[in-house]
Amino acid sequence: MTAAVLAPTDTPVVDMRNVTIGFPGVKALDGVDFRLLPGEIHALMGENGAGKSTLIKALTGVYDIDAGRIAVDGVEQRFNGPRQAQDAGISTVYQEVNLCTNLTVAENILLGREPRRFGRIDYRAMNERAGELLAELDVTIDARSTLGDHPIALQQLVAIARATAVSARVLILDEPTSSLDADEVAELFRVMRRLRDGGTAILFVSHFLDQVYEISDRMTVLRNGRLVGEYPTAELDRVSLIAAMLGHDLELLEEIEEAAATSEDASDETVLSARGIGRAPGLHPTDVDVRRGEVVGLAGLLGSGRTELARLLFGADRPTSGEISVNGEATAVRSPRAAIARGFAFSSEDRKREGIVGDLTVRDNLVLALQARRGFARPLSKKAKDDLVERYMEALDIRPRNPWALVRNLSGGNQQKVLLARWLITEPQLIILDEPTRGIDVGAKAQIQRLVTDLAADGMGVVFISAELDEVARISDRIVVLREGRRVATVGNDCTVRELTALIAGGDSE
Repeated sequence: MTAAVLAPTDTPVVDMRNVTIGFPGVKALDGVDFRLLPGEIHALMGENGAGKSTLIKALTGVYDIDAGRIAVDGVEQRFNGPRQAQDAGISTVYQEVNLCTNLTVAENILLGREPRRFGRIDYRAMNERAGELLAELDVTIDARSTLGDHPIALQQLVAIARATAVSARVLILDEPTSSLDADEVAELFRVMRRLRDGGTAILFVSHFLDQVYEISDRMTVLRNGRLVGEYPTAELDRVSLIAAMLGHDLELLEEIEEAAATSEDASDETVLSARGIGRAPGLHPTDVDVRRGEVVGLAGLLGSGRTELARLLFGADRPTSGEISVNGEATAVRSPRAAIARGFAFSSEDRKREGIVGDLTVRDNLVLALQARRGFARPLSKKAKDDLVERYMEALDIRPRNPWALVRNLSGGNQQKVLLARWLITEPQLIILDEPTRGIDVGAKAQIQRLVTDLAADGMGVVFISAELDEVARISDRIVVLREGRRVATVGNDCTVRELTALIAGGDSE
């Protein structure tokens, strides 16, 4: 597998050479080359911690480089901040749209560049100009409407329209599809192709391989802060791509499938039994059982009731119907504290707002749940903390192996590992995982999938939620299928992704 070489006539709009950036204890980028051509969609690939975010921040002026050079349109640049990068024609749209939802669409698109008349903002001209920019993208939306009234997909298109308002030659899209459904992704891709065909260079970051292969023309792969290679997408198959990202073959994924296929049957002992549990109007009364040593998957589209059910089981929300039994005894799980006291753990899909505490160290995050369960009148000793932190950082391969690092500075995959380790330290009998692999690279994803199968093999009950049906099918013993707030089927691990899709789309209800 050799890296592709650009023809001499190909003139990059962005040319980064031997770029190096170091932080205390880690070299985030180590002599990396990167080139972006006008009129192409270029995917940046790699594990969490591979250097993708650091490269983008170097290009957009967030980080200063320690060595190397960055040229835009052949002119060497040394950006002192994002504003200078934007003035050079580089705009970024992040996964979490950074706009003002209380303002109108037009105000967001032209914020800071509003047309003025007699010293005041000319709202009529602003609305007309915003409408023109939206029309250029074939986006039908009233420029006078409030941005927050629109779904996240349209908000992202508004962010792209804002980028085109400053005549961006380079558009960086960082995980733009993570919260979109299939139709919204198709609309985003239509706009991306339109911009590409108009000559805009687009840098696309995504962990969804299907989308990368559908939309990108070329890709660059990073691993551990170094360049692995640059390839035309059509010439790099998925197995080779994953091998390049991981630095090894697919042994780990194969081990996961083998472990799931050869795992012993779950115990007959039921850890949790919910009967008729629901919360109007989002989730109708639902039954679900979880046995020791069993992985129960929850499958369905966004809004199907997956997360609502998970939160009810953990006591994060109060049910309007039903009851829960734990180890065969009826139990009122009315709060997360009550759930934790009964040996439950819950990893939320929103790890930034409901999981990690970004301003604390990795060490403090790891022991948080155990210390909360013990009560702060019974603090853990320093030695106990040190032993637990060392053991679980090694067991989950949390990188960098620095317990004093602020957790907000870790990659998404390593933040997720910290969150899982925090709960595993409490030695739960049941763990509920809501989208534990969302937005993380394929290597960390494979490690977490293997961890789930190992936990079940050790006798823990697991509730596993993922929007990726192949992931649910791969590791679940049973799968509860939800649609529009109702359970429509419960199937075994012999159910295929095609069959799951059919059930989600409109299978017969139970």
